[in-house]
Amino acid sequence: MLRLTELRLPLDHAPDAIATAVVARLGLRRDELLSHEVARRAWDARRRSAIELVYSVDFAVADEAALLKRAAGDKALARTLGPRPDTSYRHVAHAAAPPARRPVVIGTGPCGLFAALILAEMGFRPIILDRGKVVRERTKDTWGLWRRGVLTPESNVQFGEGGAGTFSDGKLWSGIKDPQHLGRKVLTEFVQAGAPEEILWVAKPHIGTFRLVQMVESMRAKVEALGGEYRFGTKVTDFLIETGRDGQRHMRSVVTEAGDTIETDHVVLAIGHSARDTFEVLHARGVHVEAKPFSIGVRIEHPQSVIDRARFGTFAGNPILGAADYKLVHHGTNGRGVYSFCMCPGGTVVAAASEPGRLVTNGMSQYSRAERNANAGIVVGITPEVDYPGGPLAGIAFQRHWEERAFVVGGGDYRAPAQRVGDFLAGRPSTHLGSAVPSYKPGVTPTDLSLCLPDFAVAAIREALPQFARSIPGFDMEDAVMTGVETRTSSPVRIRRDASFHSVNTRGLYPAGEGAGYAGGIFSAGVDGIRVAEAVGRDMAGLSQEAA
Repeated sequence: MLRLTELRLPLDHAPDAIATAVVARLGLRRDELLSHEVARRAWDARRRSAIELVYSVDFAVADEAALLKRAAGDKALARTLGPRPDTSYRHVAHAAAPPARRPVVIGTGPCGLFAALILAEMGFRPIILDRGKVVRERTKDTWGLWRRGVLTPESNVQFGEGGAGTFSDGKLWSGIKDPQHLGRKVLTEFVQAGAPEEILWVAKPHIGTFRLVQMVESMRAKVEALGGEYRFGTKVTDFLIETGRDGQRHMRSVVTEAGDTIETDHVVLAIGHSARDTFEVLHARGVHVEAKPFSIGVRIEHPQSVIDRARFGTFAGNPILGAADYKLVHHGTNGRGVYSFCMCPGGTVVAAASEPGRLVTNGMSQYSRAERNANAGIVVGITPEVDYPGGPLAGIAFQRHWEERAFVVGGGDYRAPAQRVGDFLAGRPSTHLGSAVPSYKPGVTPTDLSLCLPDFAVAAIREALPQFARSIPGFDMEDAVMTGVETRTSSPVRIRRDASFHSVNTRGLYPAGEGAGYAGGIFSAGVDGIRVAEAVGRDMAGLSQEAA
C-alpha cells in the first residue's frame, strides 16, 4: 500500500470525489486504482468562505515501484507520496515464566491503564493499585459533588478508575513525537474497547465521558483476562527503598494504607497530577522530586453558536465540522503568557475538587458535544523560580492557597465564584449573570474573581481577552461568564527519570504520565504508559535498553 497526503477537497464533496482526486493527482486511469481508504481527515478553515477537507489516503495499484519511480521526477508529488507506514505494535519482551515478584502499577488513569495492559500482554501479570473506586461507583460519587455538593476525597474527578481524563472531553490527539507509532496502539485499543472507529482517521479525535466509562471497564476486563490483578480502594502510603551493594537505591516494596506490604522490584508510578500526599511521601523517602511550571486561571464559557460562527462562518452547524474549537495565545505586557487550555466544545464546566475546603474547575464534553456552551481554561503560565520558590513541593502549597480562596469566595459549599466578562474587564464585581448561563454544578456565586487569583494573572487575562476577540469575534462579549479557579493544568512537580525510565536516584521506580511531568492529556499519557511498560518489561526480561 502507498499513502498520498495533502489531498484537498471541498467540504461538500461527492462520495466518489476522493478516488477521482487520487487518480487525477497520480495521473492514473480509474481502473488502475485497485483500492483506497482514508487514513486521515482534517479540515482547513482559514478561509471561512471556502472551508476544505484535507485527506491522507492509503491506496493500492498493481505496480507500486513503478509509480514511485515515476513520481520521483515530480518534486511536489514526491513530497506527498510514499509507502504506507507500518504502525503495527510489537512487544519488546515476553516473560519466560510468571514472575515471583510482580510489577506494580499505581494508578488507573490512561497512563497506568496502558502500562498495565502492555505488561499483561507481555506475560508479567501486573498488580494494579488505585486509591479510588471502580469507574461506575466513582461516577456516582462524582455526581454527588456535582448535584449535592458532597465531596468524597478518594473518589472524584481526580481519583478512581480511568483517572482525571474520564471526566473530560476525551481528546485523543497531542503534539508529542511518536516515531514508534505507539499512539496507534492507544487508538486501536480504544476502538476495540468500544470507541468509534473514526478516531483512527479523523484529525482531532475525541470520545466523551460516557463512552470512556464503558471503555475503561472493557480494558480492565482485558487486563484481568491476561493475568493482571486490580485492587481498588488501595492507597499507597509508603515506599520501601534499600541501598544495594552497588551503592544505588532500589525499590523493594510498597505499603498500603491498610498496612499490607507488596514486595516488588518494579513500580510504575502513574499517580496523576493531584496525588499530593503521594508526592509528599516520595519526597520524604528521598526520591528526586522537583518543582515544575504549571498554570492558573479560570474557565470561560460562551454560547457554542458564537464560537461556531466565528470559526466556520456560514458553514457553522455542518455535521462534518461539528462544534468548533479554538486555541488562543497572548503574550502579556507584564511578561506573562496567557493561553486557552483544554477547550471543550459543546460541553460543561465541572467541579474537580479532590480535597475538602478547596475548589477546582475543569471542563468536560460528551461525544455529541451538543450542550449549549463552549468552555475552555484561560490560564496564565507560572514558574517556581518567580512564583513559588521554596522547594520541590512549593507548587502544591501555591495551588492549595488559591483553591481555598475560591472555596471561600464561592460561599464555602463548593459553589464556584463566577463573573461576567464585562464586569471582569471593568474591574467590578458581578451581582448577576447574563445570557451565557454557567454550566458548573452545584452552582455559582456571582462575585469578583480577582479575590481568588494572583494580581498578575488578573492583569494578564484582562489584557488577553480583547486580543482573543480579534481572532474569535465575541470572545470578550459582556455576558460571557468566567468561573474559578483552574489550577490543575498539569502537575506541580516533576519526578525526573533517566534514559531507562527509572527514577534518576531510585532504580525500579518508574515515574510516568502527567503526575510525573511526562504527559499532558489522555493520548500522551497512554503513550507514556506504553513506553514505561516496555522499559519495565525489558528490565524484567534481562534485556538492555539498546535491545529495543
